[in-house]
Amino acid sequence: MQKIALPERPNWRQKAEELGFTFADMHGEPYWDESSAYRFTLRQIEDDLEDPATELHAMCREAVAQVVASEELMDRLAIPAGRRDLVAESWRRGEPEIYGRFDLAYDGTGPAKLLEYNADTPTSLYESASFQWGWLEDQIAADQLDAGDDQFNGIHEALVERFRDLFAPGTDLHFTATGGNPEDYATVECMGWAAREAGLGAHYCDLEKIGLSDEGQFLDDENRVIGTLFKLYPWEDLLRDDYAAHLAGSGALLLEPAWKAVLSNKGILPVLWQMFEGHPNLLPAFFADDVADALAGCGAPAAPVAAAFGRAAEALRKGHVTKPVFSREGASVDIVEWGAVLETAPNRDYDNHPRIVQAYHPLPVFDGFRPVVGAWIVGETCAGIGLREDRARITQDLSRFKPHFIRD
Repeated sequence: MQKIALPERPNWRQKAEELGFTFADMHGEPYWDESSAYRFTLRQIEDDLEDPATELHAMCREAVAQVVASEELMDRLAIPAGRRDLVAESWRRGEPEIYGRFDLAYDGTGPAKLLEYNADTPTSLYESASFQWGWLEDQIAADQLDAGDDQFNGIHEALVERFRDLFAPGTDLHFTATGGNPEDYATVECMGWAAREAGLGAHYCDLEKIGLSDEGQFLDDENRVIGTLFKLYPWEDLLRDDYAAHLAGSGALLLEPAWKAVLSNKGILPVLWQMFEGHPNLLPAFFADDVADALAGCGAPAAPVAAAFGRAAEALRKGHVTKPVFSREGASVDIVEWGAVLETAPNRDYDNHPRIVQAYHPLPVFDGFRPVVGAWIVGETCAGIGLREDRARITQDLSRFKPHFIRD
């Protein structure tokens, strides 16, 4: 794994504008950055990223089965008591999933370490699936990359096949996101593009324009009944909305399904560690309430985790990260090293949520930036990667997206 300086395409901003990639710059900072790219070998991709991500997803599905069968775990993941049956029934009915993104720490030597799973509403899909592929083709055509260079990027093709496998030709799907958010719209349009290529109908409606019929069905802004809805709106919010009372009776299939509320929750990290302690792609993780006193040196860990904490205590005291079970863009995350706060996120919007503790695994540093590898799961298989990098240790909303290529 290397970071390679490359000349930017002279017309890339014009291409971005033509393609509707209107958020290539955000908040006065570059978001898409092709002044350099990350180079991987095929072995690194296949052995250290693709296969482990697919295995991690299978482990996560095992964890869902355990969580939905346990009121205690549902409580620890802060799933609202009145909506737990909805989540559990979604899993028991086998409601289908479409996609998710693992965030992995990886320096080229492995094993990659799971930081968290964006299993419900991950963005950066358009940049990963489409725009970086166009970058690869253009750079090869310009002789800036070799003709044999490749990219781990079958994301769009995998989405097309996923939709084709799940729905009969001609089925109408609806797609929604909060209006006025270009990044969110790009994600749902990327999904709609794949659905149309799979032979399905794809209708977009702003989230706030979805209504409810007298019969309890969801309606789009043209009063069409919504049978299947892909929603770029997180389950942790939807389960607490007034609309949640109408979900079960609406007859609508939601994508991602309600059981993804378990996996998009950072509480899944201590559950995974409990189930698969010592797995090479996992970091020790615990619910903060169980170990906070022990980490502060003023008490013992909770009895159920005492043995596991003892085995991980040295690593956790050396460095750990505290995260709320719900958080976006690194908000309310703190890094502690040898008992002192090393870095804290300036955005504290999620401070009121329960927290987990995870062993600190520093990101590698390339030219002053720290990359996170986003491994995309489509269905149950890893289909590609995208990279974001940040100067800070905590990857936040001003991180940059970087393209990648494969060369042995």
